[in-house]
Amino acid sequence: MTGISRHFVLAAGGTGGHLIPAFALAVELERRGHHVALITDERGSRLPGKPHSLVAHVLPAGRIGKNPLHWPKGIEAILEGRRMALRLFDSFQPSAVIGFGGYPAFPALWAASGAGIPSVIHEQNAVLGRVNRFLAGRVDAIATSYRETERLKPKHLGKVHLVGNPVRAEVLALREQPFPAFSEDGLLRVLVTGGSQGAGILSQVVPDGLAMLPTALRARLQVTQQCRPEDIEAVRQRYAAHDIPAELGTYFENMAERLADAHLFIGRAGASTIAELTAVGRPAILVPLPIATDDHQAFNTAEICTAGGARMIRQDKFTAAELAKQIQAIAMNPATLATAAHAAWDCGYPNAVADLADLVESFGGAPLMDVIRVAESVEAEASTQGAVA
Repeated sequence: MTGISRHFVLAAGGTGGHLIPAFALAVELERRGHHVALITDERGSRLPGKPHSLVAHVLPAGRIGKNPLHWPKGIEAILEGRRMALRLFDSFQPSAVIGFGGYPAFPALWAASGAGIPSVIHEQNAVLGRVNRFLAGRVDAIATSYRETERLKPKHLGKVHLVGNPVRAEVLALREQPFPAFSEDGLLRVLVTGGSQGAGILSQVVPDGLAMLPTALRARLQVTQQCRPEDIEAVRQRYAAHDIPAELGTYFENMAERLADAHLFIGRAGASTIAELTAVGRPAILVPLPIATDDHQAFNTAEICTAGGARMIRQDKFTAAELAKQIQAIAMNPATLATAAHAAWDCGYPNAVADLADLVESFGGAPLMDVIRVAESVEAEASTQGAVA
């Protein structure tokens, strides 16, 4: 920590995957005495969890897709976003701009490059995203979340810093709590989510998969499942038919508390999900979203699965029978489940937000910092000359 207040701009797409780590960094930088502004799109400005002190600036988010007919409109939006970012930089005078991926981040990082402002990109997934791939050669540093990151060019490895993916403070606070007690006759609490909107495949498969478990294990189940609104009644009927107690909802505000109580997680493999599972240390059955760009959710599972903290099932193989088989392998024996929990915990990066903030602070000293550095240099030189004399 420098002790000198500086200004930083964070730029991120409007989804939770991009914004949750951005929010965590904003809180940490503000805790260190800095001022932070956010550039995002309309969705991001309304996302729950945004710190009250963080001012959001909505910029146009142009896309350059496969259809050339849409290119002019996308380019026009990007150029307007760049102009708006430059106006913000002119008034806010940021020491550095930090991008978290997503199309809304591109104009801001492009503007920073043109204005000579230091820039850093953070990649949450195990595959470098499209926007971050395009910016990788222009930025000063690349912060990654996994030991291995696909689509990262060898020529850029010299500016890569492994920091992990920052998680919400309330989730990180659970890291030092012990894994919930689990015995051969105790409850097995299962948490099922499919991202912010749930996942239809989980609603179709999970109730029947849990019903196929051996009677002794099935009788101990206590399920919490997030569902899409259109699926929730059908899922409730399935659990009732199987006589499995289940709490269902379309959205759970207290997700950290539910994760704290869970013995086993079943769900997608988004970057924030993996970061939270490894921060807390929870075993998981992961079903990567098959249409995720560059299949990044499957790559996200590699580290935790290799360590033994999770099992991955491709969606086309995700049947009730296969789910029951994998649950038995990981949860039939209390010692096996506890070992998997510890393996997941070992994959976590609890210092991610502090390490990312340290990296950000290392770039772009404010003018006052430059004055101090010059003064220290002059003082050191005078001291050296005095010693020689």
